[in-house]
Amino acid sequence: MKKKPTAKRPTSAKRSAPSTAAPPEPNLKRAEKILLELLAIAGPSGEEQAVADYVARRLLEAGVSKSAIKTDQAHRHTPRPGKIGNLVCTLPGDGPADVRGAGRRMFSAHMDTVPLCVGVKPVVRGGRLAPAQKDKALGGDDRSGVAIVLSTALEIVERGLPHPPLTFLWTVQEELGLQGVKQVKLSLLGKPTMGFNFDGGEFEDLVVGATGAYRIAIQVHGRASHAGMHPENGVSAITIASLAVARLHQDGWLGLVTKGNKTGTSNVGIVQAGDATNVITPYALVRAEARSHDPAFRKKIVAAIEKAFRDAAKAVRNDEGTCGRVEIDTVLDYESFRLADDDPAVVACREAVRGVGGEPVTKISSGGLDANFLSACCASTVTLGAGQMSVHTADEQLDLAKFRQACRIALRLATGTER
Repeated sequence: MKKKPTAKRPTSAKRSAPSTAAPPEPNLKRAEKILLELLAIAGPSGEEQAVADYVARRLLEAGVSKSAIKTDQAHRHTPRPGKIGNLVCTLPGDGPADVRGAGRRMFSAHMDTVPLCVGVKPVVRGGRLAPAQKDKALGGDDRSGVAIVLSTALEIVERGLPHPPLTFLWTVQEELGLQGVKQVKLSLLGKPTMGFNFDGGEFEDLVVGATGAYRIAIQVHGRASHAGMHPENGVSAITIASLAVARLHQDGWLGLVTKGNKTGTSNVGIVQAGDATNVITPYALVRAEARSHDPAFRKKIVAAIEKAFRDAAKAVRNDEGTCGRVEIDTVLDYESFRLADDDPAVVACREAVRGVGGEPVTKISSGGLDANFLSACCASTVTLGAGQMSVHTADEQLDLAKFRQACRIALRLATGTER
């Protein structure tokens, strides 16, 4: 894994003076049209080229100079090679001096969807978008965010709205563990002082923190033998894996993990093993994860998983006393973070939500977000709602009223008119 950049996170952000102008109202019909067009584009993780092409084309048509639109080489450094890297558009401040001189603001969303979204046909039902098919997810995670960020950029450029320096970032491979943003070329972002990531549900929710996670790959080595003629000579990798998972479940280290006042989660999500029923399986690959907001407790969960597999490997022996063995590779996918209530990015979001008639609610996420990395290595980043509901499932929907409110919030933040 590529070493994380060591850029320091700004501790404060310069705020623009309160604007006396009325906050601009976005073109919501166009925003919804953009959303529908984006939902129709297939773009699972690593296959985001067509989505990026659409975004770049709309920016160019609006009058953004080609030199202001760039892509990095993130896809060449991710574990799963992709077709395109992160897409970045930067704009200098424009308007009154107090707006031009304000700190740079960054807006982000991820372009990829889970595979279940490929081929979806969105339909409107009672003010919500939903899949026409029963076996497809909608893809509102995160095409709604992509549409909000793109629509905001188009409003700024086409209408010549006064604004502070702005960065628009569309990332790749977020669904694979924030792989795209972890490889983003920070120098392209223009040193933002605060960030706004659109990748959530309720427009009033402000996600100011998120869990951290380890990804664990376990290679289980046994010994092959004929299952009918000499099963006693074999060491089953499947048996080893099964014993380890059962012990984790029995001891409370699988699923929701609660030990005293410490909490976290773990999951064994993938087990790949075996080619035939008449062979004692000599090898299995197990993929698991461990999450917790507490870094020390998260390491304890990982240690419990590792111990369960090592103990199981020693316990399964053939008639000659030969046991199995395991190789375990543990990688920190992303670290947890928590923004302070008085962080300038949090304050700006709170004001923007109230400005559109909502009551902001700060929350902590149990899932990873691009904001995990951006807050650590770039600028304090709040994740805001974009109307998503029941993501990654065939029951996924997108609330258009909430999507419209998110568009309003984004434009207020982009023009510094949240107050």
